[in-house]
Amino acid sequence: LRVQVTIAKFFMPEQVPSYLPLWPCLASLLAVPAILFFRREPNIREAVTLLAGMVKFTLVLALLPLVLGGKQAVCTLFPILPGVPLQFRVDGPGLLFALVASGLWIVTTLYSIGYMRGLKEHSQTRFYAFFAVSLSATLGVAFAANLLTLYLFYEMLSLATWPLVTHHQDKEARTGGRTYLTYLLGTSIGFALPALIFCYLRSPGSLDFSPTGFLAGKVSHVEAMVILLLFIFGFAKSGLMPFHSWLPGAMVAPTPVSALLHAVAVVKVGVFCAIRVVTGVFGTEFLKAENLGIVVSWIAAFTVILSSLIALSQDNLKRRLAFSTIGQLAYIVLGVSLLSPNAITGATLHIAAHAVGKITLFFCAGAIFVATGKKYLSQMEGLGRQMPLTFLAFLIGSLSVVGFPPTFGFLSKFYLVTGAYQAGQPALLTVYLVSTFLNASYLLPPVYRAFFPREKQAPFTWSVVSEAPPFCLLPLCLTAALTITFFFFPGVPEKLATLITVMPTP
Repeated sequence: LRVQVTIAKFFMPEQVPSYLPLWPCLASLLAVPAILFFRREPNIREAVTLLAGMVKFTLVLALLPLVLGGKQAVCTLFPILPGVPLQFRVDGPGLLFALVASGLWIVTTLYSIGYMRGLKEHSQTRFYAFFAVSLSATLGVAFAANLLTLYLFYEMLSLATWPLVTHHQDKEARTGGRTYLTYLLGTSIGFALPALIFCYLRSPGSLDFSPTGFLAGKVSHVEAMVILLLFIFGFAKSGLMPFHSWLPGAMVAPTPVSALLHAVAVVKVGVFCAIRVVTGVFGTEFLKAENLGIVVSWIAAFTVILSSLIALSQDNLKRRLAFSTIGQLAYIVLGVSLLSPNAITGATLHIAAHAVGKITLFFCAGAIFVATGKKYLSQMEGLGRQMPLTFLAFLIGSLSVVGFPPTFGFLSKFYLVTGAYQAGQPALLTVYLVSTFLNASYLLPPVYRAFFPREKQAPFTWSVVSEAPPFCLLPLCLTAALTITFFFFPGVPEKLATLITVMPTP
């Protein structure tokens, strides 16, 4: 009896009414008027952005003791549809995602100051304002208690990030922006919205995410398969092929945008939505019983391998990182679709691990461009002598994305690989192993050539060192250090990743 009570408490945590989940979502949104007001005072404007980021992160941290204590903070605002309110609920995975997004926003703001000022970019006030709105939308998705709330903030994020993607306002930026909105709004309205309406009709009065899945037992096998695929492809921010082209196209944005929004916020919102659909809309036990996860698994596996092969052929550094991101996002979708406890934990943990590793790589790409104006890998041979700290950070970020110790990425990939074994899927386990080799093939050789060029160069001296400005250099060193730190001290992220509300198998 004591064991049964313990399990019930773990999988059905106490829900505590609180406005705490609302304030982190509003923190950056309320900073927008001040950012606009101080548009002629760059120092004050950027100080406001930094302050908002610190307040936001502090408010998210305030939720940590509650969630680690086995409780969930719930905030209900007002009804949108009968029985479906605008509602926030903070659980382990949502809090982990929020901590990553809000924490890395502070680092990215520091980086943005060095990058935007270093290149004398135009419209910096607009840039910081929409960045703040985007972070509010991201936390809205992280804390969404039901499917409709999640969908509304998902769409808000698409619209808020479009001005950031088109920041340069040239032909390439406009083309990238059109592709961005066409794919993201087209799929969400064409696929995800009809699926949401179907869910509401089949489960009237409640779209709340449930450990058993609010749709489980209410749909046939065929209906469940169709709705699952509509959601998986409808949330195209996850980058699954064939709805992936928006992501490489969005690389026309300034590097801080690519770093946080396309390594952390936007793309992670896509895979986070996939996790919510699998665990909260259908429930893992229902999907296992209907054997539906395997279809999504092979779609994700195809994306993992093909995107890695395409990345091998890219000379533009940001495009190579973009295709790498597509493959890493598919890792997460593949993990959650395997439906085993380790795989789902690994998928959730990989949201954080990949975010820290990949943002380091994007920071390095931007620092190289600011310092040298180079953006092609073929131009970077021997550049490690000029920018040793930047390329050392690039090496650490690469090791994390590949999944080598001692980096955070090793832990999440360990869970994913053991989760594939736990699910009894040796072929999909092989996909993870093959893709790891491909990841190493397109990330590690450029670092080697940066330090050991083919053509013989003069011996290294400190006089040739010419790194990017400090505001660019410090953030990438910090995120590289975090990648190693979380390998040795993974406690909080690992604990939050295991607090996914999945019902145990009897």
